[in-house]
Amino acid sequence: MAGHKQSIAYSTPIVTWIRQEIEAGHFVADQKLPSEAQLQERFGVSRSVVREALSQLKSEGLVHSQQGKGVFVNARGERRMFSLDMSGATLGDLTSLEHVIELLVAIEVAAAKHAAERHTAADLKKIRKALIGMEYAIACDQLGDEEDYAFHQAIVDATHNPHFITLNEYLEQHVRRLIRQARSHTAQYHQDLIEDVQAEHQAIIQAIEQRDPEAAAAAAERHLRNAAERLRTYIKA
Repeated sequence: MAGHKQSIAYSTPIVTWIRQEIEAGHFVADQKLPSEAQLQERFGVSRSVVREALSQLKSEGLVHSQQGKGVFVNARGERRMFSLDMSGATLGDLTSLEHVIELLVAIEVAAAKHAAERHTAADLKKIRKALIGMEYAIACDQLGDEEDYAFHQAIVDATHNPHFITLNEYLEQHVRRLIRQARSHTAQYHQDLIEDVQAEHQAIIQAIEQRDPEAAAAAAERHLRNAAERLRTYIKA
């Protein structure tokens, strides 16, 4: 979690600069922002920091991404169309936790179902690559939270639905930090559960690969329900 917080801190100058450029009219509606590489060079930061900044701007409704093309400025009327107040949500807040799980189940179950129906060979390769990255991180005693996000993002990308993709990016900024906390607890105190988590991920991939939308939806829901149960275990402990 320290690394994620550091990323947010380092991304602040990028967010501030782009926000000011938009407000000043230097970046206008539908204009493409500088590339990730250009922002890295301008601010002297890593790729993950740039992505954190862009994720925050997307969550504010200031910009949107077009797959394979880049990030573009939203028209004024399209900004701040959706928001979630998660500022006070913690692992100890059981009500907030239940609400978060309900939301994630609804979205990820649907995403897994559509991914099973619509995925391409390239999509499947991307999903598997993310899972392998997670396994490698775990083997190296790392948290694997970035790889975990890449796994779920790859499934959402496989829906080929831009609204799912944008919403998932928003949730990554505002909601998934609770899930990251759970993953941190898993890595630190419950090594025996890591294999269970990876098995759940494998079940999702297998169903998507077999183009079985119902099995994919069931596997995704089972994974999130189990994640919720693991969260409750940590809270009680």
